[in-house]
Amino acid sequence: MKVAIIGATGAVGREMLSDLEDSKIKDIQIGFFASQRSAGEMLTFRGRSFEVKAYQLNELKGFDVCLLSAGGAFSKQNAKAISELGVTVIDNSSAWRMTENVPLVVPEVNPKALSGLPKGSIIANPNCSTIQMVVALKPLLDAFGIEEVHVSTYQSVSGTGQKGIKELANQVEASFKFSEPKTQVYAQPIAFNILPAIDVLDGHGHCYEEEKMVRETRKIFALPNLVVLATTVRVPVYHCHGEAVSVKLSRKISRKEAIAAMSSFVGLTMHLEDDHGSFPTPRKVAGDRGVHVARVRTPIDQESSPWIQFWVVADNLKKGAATNAVQILEAMN
Repeated sequence: MKVAIIGATGAVGREMLSDLEDSKIKDIQIGFFASQRSAGEMLTFRGRSFEVKAYQLNELKGFDVCLLSAGGAFSKQNAKAISELGVTVIDNSSAWRMTENVPLVVPEVNPKALSGLPKGSIIANPNCSTIQMVVALKPLLDAFGIEEVHVSTYQSVSGTGQKGIKELANQVEASFKFSEPKTQVYAQPIAFNILPAIDVLDGHGHCYEEEKMVRETRKIFALPNLVVLATTVRVPVYHCHGEAVSVKLSRKISRKEAIAAMSSFVGLTMHLEDDHGSFPTPRKVAGDRGVHVARVRTPIDQESSPWIQFWVVADNLKKGAATNAVQILEAMN
């Protein structure tokens, strides 16, 4: 299989490279592409060095699949032309996620969306915060049905890219020097702070990150009327997103039933100890390719309930982006 990575020198592109190295697909011919300023860099894949080329459409001829992580504007402008070469595009941006007839895929959750796709299709990778939530919700949906989802996120600065990481680091340093932190990426300081909305606001009090979680979850589950209430928050953490999820099921169940359903689901790592030292946190999960769940519970004083609460955390550059894209590639074969 001949695979191109566009945006290969970026944070997600490098994670895609790492995941491809460990992929169960053994025969991969690789090509690396990026912007003109990154052209000429050398990247290593399975023991061999490859030069990063500046993106040109005709350089993609002959490739089977393109893993695209160069931003929404680039994707909107170029993905269609790449697909018309007969190259299947797996796009990591938000550009195509809600486009009709473009599948939005999390392989553990809706693999059937990949069935029968012709060569040269565009496949969308969901938003990072959506991916980890739907993986955790899927076994509950299958076993008990879902009527309503409430989620509050705790999202790391790497979700904003390298510039977010740099801003947090600079502000932490400034704070310890008793200097006023400078803001460029975020409207307020992120160091030792919490920012209660992510991305642009829509005039109705919702931000774009919340809209993505709502609309993408409905599309992935094929439940267009599912009630999803999301509050997305940026926190001063470098990597991994945490989420507190409350879900209303179609019938009453016990905590034991919820844990049994989630524990049997491929893709979830369950942490069943009610112990502060055992809970999955961003520090523990960073670099991991899976989705981690803890604190599964029913409401206080209710042995059984249609409401289940839990904590879920995943690395937003791994399962929230690169790993999911590579898993889509693997699921196509």
